[in-house]
Amino acid sequence: MGRVSGKVALVTGAARGLGAAFARRLVEEGASVLLSDVLDEAGESLAQELGSRARFVHLDVSRADAWKSAVANAEEHFGPINVLVNNAGVGVVASIEEHTEEDFRNIIAVNQIGSFLGMQTVLPSMRRAGGGSIINVSSAAGLRGVPGTFAYTATKFAIRGMTKVAALEFAQYGIRVNSLHPGPFRTAMTAHDSDSLRQVLAVVPAGRVGEPDELSHMVLLLASDEMRFATGAEYVVDGGLTAR
Repeated sequence: MGRVSGKVALVTGAARGLGAAFARRLVEEGASVLLSDVLDEAGESLAQELGSRARFVHLDVSRADAWKSAVANAEEHFGPINVLVNNAGVGVVASIEEHTEEDFRNIIAVNQIGSFLGMQTVLPSMRRAGGGSIINVSSAAGLRGVPGTFAYTATKFAIRGMTKVAALEFAQYGIRVNSLHPGPFRTAMTAHDSDSLRQVLAVVPAGRVGEPDELSHMVLLLASDEMRFATGAEYVVDGGLTAR
């Protein structure tokens, strides 16, 4: 028996990077997983690779109607949702002076509003399931200031606060809500900004970036019943970055 056998999970931003690692780990440990992303080809390919307990849907997390469709899809094929991993996120590297309003609004729409819509939309399904676990992927940038990431950092701090309010409101339904705060991990997003990554590595005590599979162990733990008393908390996996 896997650690999440029989559970139904919805993972956003699941086509590649951290989200793909989360989806893979949950399937390996017995869950049925609805993978969602805007990267259709990569998402479909991963779902086929993972087998019958994985399914892909296109999901723009900034749209309420898209969320309703995704949750309905999960319930139709797998049943009520036990686990939501709000992982989808975007960011740009720019000073406050250089930030555009368009970029700022887009980052808020995906990172912050997307997480809000996910929690709101999945709530009735989790009630039907008799409870569950919501894992909101924030960032080490949700705990400390990072120059050049003004909008991104704003949304990651917001996710941290939203998580705590949701944990208080959802506890009555047996639903746990926690935030995950990764440091630098090897993903397609970090690969595009090698200069910033080198600057970060200079202050990471572990001396390296994390691998997506390493973070998937924490997602699995939070999704499992082993952590049934944990809610409203912040879980940091950052190679010691925020310990400085």
